[in-house]
Amino acid sequence: MIPDFLLQHTVTIEPFEGNGANGPVYGAPVEVPCFRDDKRRLVRAPNGNQVVSEATVYCQPGTVAPPESRIDLGTRVATVITCADRDGGDLPVPSHVEVSCT
Repeated sequence: MIPDFLLQHTVTIEPFEGNGANGPVYGAPVEVPCFRDDKRRLVRAPNGNQVVSEATVYCQPGTVAPPESRIDLGTRVATVITCADRDGGDLPVPSHVEVSCT
C-alpha cells in the first residue's frame, strides 16, 4: 500500500456503470485519497487508440475507477481513460491503482 503521507490529494470518483436510455450511468461518488501527477503523456485506451492523458492519479489498492468514469480532480472534472492495478508483490514497492485521465 502507498504510505499515507504520500496521499496528499483527494479526488471524487463516480464509477461508470454503463449506458442507459438517457446517456451514461454513474455510481455514487466516492472520495479517494491519492497522489495526483499532472503530466501529459500518451496512453492506450481500451479500444486501442492512443490518447493524451493530462493527469495520473495513484490510489490505494481496491479503488474502483473503470474507463469512462468521471473523476473530480479538484480543479476540473476529467474522464478516466485507463485504470491499472499495480501489484508490488515481494518487491519493496507499494501496491497501488494507477488511473490515467483526460
